[in-house]
Amino acid sequence: MAAQQQQMGKTAIVIGASMAGLLAARTLADYFAHVTILERDILPTSGEPRKGVPQGQHTHALLASGQQILEELFPGLTQHLVNQGAVQGHGRFFSAGGYHCRIQKHPGGLFVSRPRLEAEVRARLLAFSHVHIIENCDVRGLAVDEERTRVIGVRIIRRQSVSAEEILPADLVVDASGRGSRTPAWLEALGYPKPDVELVEVGMGYATRIYRRQVEHLDGDLFVNVAPTPENKRACGMLAQEGERWIVTLAGYFGDYPPTDEQGFLEFARSLPVPDVYEVIRTATPLSDPIPFRFPANQRRHYEKLTRFPDGLLVFGDAICSFTPIYGQGMTVAAQETLALRECLAGGTHQLARRFFKQASRVVDIAWSITVGNDLSLSDAEGSQTRMMRFINWYMRKLQLAARHDPGLAFAFQRVANLIAAPSSLLHPLIALQVLWGNLRLARHAQSGTAQQESLSQPLHP
Repeated sequence: MAAQQQQMGKTAIVIGASMAGLLAARTLADYFAHVTILERDILPTSGEPRKGVPQGQHTHALLASGQQILEELFPGLTQHLVNQGAVQGHGRFFSAGGYHCRIQKHPGGLFVSRPRLEAEVRARLLAFSHVHIIENCDVRGLAVDEERTRVIGVRIIRRQSVSAEEILPADLVVDASGRGSRTPAWLEALGYPKPDVELVEVGMGYATRIYRRQVEHLDGDLFVNVAPTPENKRACGMLAQEGERWIVTLAGYFGDYPPTDEQGFLEFARSLPVPDVYEVIRTATPLSDPIPFRFPANQRRHYEKLTRFPDGLLVFGDAICSFTPIYGQGMTVAAQETLALRECLAGGTHQLARRFFKQASRVVDIAWSITVGNDLSLSDAEGSQTRMMRFINWYMRKLQLAARHDPGLAFAFQRVANLIAAPSSLLHPLIALQVLWGNLRLARHAQSGTAQQESLSQPLHP
């Protein structure tokens, strides 16, 4: 450890105490003698939502890949959260007009509220004696050397003391301040090019409400996920949470926003292509009012394409890329970027930013292809999809159809959705043969008139 700290430097600063910022700080703690997290909020002492995480009151999913990485970074985290009421188990996934069949083995994941998860990760991180957080703090800009080739710290103002601007020195600064990151503007002010920004418009609005969860709800299943399709651009995630609660998020694309009044929220739920969510919430006890949120577009900043970038600076998490929230990828992608950061730090400081952005881009590519590929299939805009995208979306629809009856396909899809396997794995010849066989079988049943009404409880197995 001492040799690593001497090699990497004395102090690292992370901008933002989001999940991405906390995970970045956890990795930096293995390579720097002091790690300081700068946060503009006053952090809650318990698992309560906070202003700086506006989506914290909405449904979050810690996908299986993210859960595995967090367990590696913080051993015992999963069981501790389960002891506090977080849950793991099976649920219902609906897409392309039907439910995937049940699978005995599930990739994993953890159902826990974002505030509770963040609070536990923060507490475990701060147990490291050389990691601390400065709250209620505004970062005003970067401090650089005379040649403007290296970032040597940040300029801050501490709100609580109404103090003058000061410089906090650092050997490495990591911007994990989220989608609204000011790094592009800071780079431009220093004479560096800003990264290209890729936007995929979705015009999404969603609303979230908490309900009391009863044992008999969904016959014990722990989630319902209704995925959007070109025919049904409304979506829903209903997940079990600690405290015997459901968190229910209703979502609509391209301005079709769910209402936040009592009756409107229920009617939107009833309009979904399956009745499960509506049947639960129409009689369940609400524990909150519906809370709205708007998400205009997927946003990706291509830092990996920059040819000039100052030393001593990295960008992380949503500050690189933020995805349509209903896919639940944000925290897991940040966790995967943490592993990329660890590998790059182990290689030393030489061209650290270039190496990290290259690896982070590979991480983002996978989640981006899943999210944007499906989002573009929902768009009515002419030419929104390439020929390859149209083929992939056609193939995925066929896979979804076959996965209603084939547990192997359902499991393969869930591994991709949980960011354990790459989307390309679904194009493997053996998987493609299963898709072909499943669709031929469905066609034979339809032609013979023996196709039965699909049932979640009695899937048709090959």
